[in-house]
Order: sequence, then C-alpha cells, then structure tokens
Amino acid sequence: MLYLAQVRPNQENLGEPALQLLACQNSDDTWAILSEESFLTLPKDFHQNQINSATNVLNEGILVLADIGENNQVVNIQAATKWILQLVEKYLTTGFTPDFLQQEALKAEDWRQSLTLQSQELSRRLIEVEARREQIQNLEAKLQQEKQLLESSIAQLPIPPATPLI
Repeated sequence: MLYLAQVRPNQENLGEPALQLLACQNSDDTWAILSEESFLTLPKDFHQNQINSATNVLNEGILVLADIGENNQVVNIQAATKWILQLVEKYLTTGFTPDFLQQEALKAEDWRQSLTLQSQELSRRLIEVEARREQIQNLEAKLQQEKQLLESSIAQLPIPPATPLI
C-alpha cells in the first residue's frame, strides 16, 4: 500500500530514521488522511539497502512516498516532490480550488436529490396510470357482462306474431 510519509528521527534509536505515516492511498486512487499518529521504524541496514541506493530521501522532515508491503516492510521509498508538483500542476493551477470542488460536490448532491424526486414522481404517476388502467379494464368487463346479459334477455323475450302488411 502506498503512503505519504515524513521522515522523522526515531525516538527509540537515535540516529536511525523512522517514517511518520500521514496518508494512505485507497484502492480507488483516492487518499485518506490518517487520523492517528503512526510511525514505521526503518531497519538499521536500510541505508545500505538497494531500495534507497538511487536517491537519498531519508533526510529529516522530507516528504516521501513509501510503498509498504505485508508485515509493514518497506518495499520502496521515493521523494514525494515530483508527485506533489504534479498535484499542484494538475489541480491547483487549473482553478480546482477546494471551494470549487466543494461547490461542485454540492451541485452533484442537488442533482442527485432532484433526480431522486423526479424518479419518485414518475413512480407515483406510473402507479396512478396502472390503477386507472385496472379501473378501465374492470369497467370493460362489467360492460361486457351487461351486454351479454341484455343479449340473453332479448333472446328470451317472446317474439310477437308477425302482422300482415296491408
């Protein structure tokens, strides 16, 4: 899992660096700020480890991106400078301010509520139409029965003898 961390001195082993985990990346590429202070002590031989040989990112106070695997073992560490600059360029130079994003979220919520109300209104109208259709079908059936009853009543009526035409 990828974490944004700050390099801090280890309180238990002076001189050895530790990482204060600040935020973690969720599976959907969003980030969550860690609410509790969380520290990860780096192994003593971490300075010589090949993970850290390319760049010296373990200076105190530096922000880093730390890929932490199972058992809280550091898989990779890199300076967070490029990543932060990409965020600034992508979001903060194009007008995506926190206020703008909050307004857009409010608009989206308003649209969601409006669509929910429209959906409820359509459902109500559909129920009304179905009820009216059922009433019409019942009336048609009743009229059909009355028609048959009238036809059978007419058929049972005695036919008067035919009168001769003059």
